[in-house]
Amino acid sequence: MVKFVMCICRHPDMSRAQFQDYWLNQHAPLFQKLADTFKAKRYVQDHTIDTRLNDDIRASRGMAQEYDGVAEVWFESEAALIEAMSSPEGQKASALLAEDESKFIDHAGSTAFIAVEHVF
Repeated sequence: MVKFVMCICRHPDMSRAQFQDYWLNQHAPLFQKLADTFKAKRYVQDHTIDTRLNDDIRASRGMAQEYDGVAEVWFESEAALIEAMSSPEGQKASALLAEDESKFIDHAGSTAFIAVEHVF
């Protein structure tokens, strides 16, 4: 299994609550409709909570501001992801998702990468 991981900053015109509501109630259903096109095995949203613990953790380590959330999409393999994304259907679905993401994500402040999970 490999994961597409996206560390997300919200669109600057949105509050965290607005961002998380849109991501959960608008974007997630759209992704679910397209998940088979991508051959995605699992989709997880991690929503950052507003807690003083976040401030304390960052301050104790000299870290930057936290992301507003993290998305994880699981795939059978890197090859399966590439194959799905390269298909005409995958390219069309990717364009739909990117268009929707532009409504709630600050892409310049966000990042994404492919990773493998190690469970201990």
